[in-house]
Amino acid sequence: MNKPKKHIFVCTSSRINGQQKGYCHSKGGVDIVTAFLEEIEERELSGEVFVSNTGCFGICEKGPIVVVYPDNIWYGSVSADDVAAIMDEHIEGGAALKRLEI
Repeated sequence: MNKPKKHIFVCTSSRINGQQKGYCHSKGGVDIVTAFLEEIEERELSGEVFVSNTGCFGICEKGPIVVVYPDNIWYGSVSADDVAAIMDEHIEGGAALKRLEI
């Protein structure tokens, strides 16, 4: 198994029973995962950057939530339109995107 340089976790409100329902799901969490997967592929970062969907982080009022490890940077109120900026500034640029950081 390859260890990624960055691992991006996106809340999609996944439930243990496999259902996806909840705040982040209703606000486009799945679209955010898809946008990250597309950006990673386009930038040829597969193997270096992984994306995983998650269940609730417990701060729904700030969702959708995106967390980047190993940096431990948390982003709130993320939309699919923000993904390119996160990739540009944080994943490739090395600096947190301050306007979304929580």
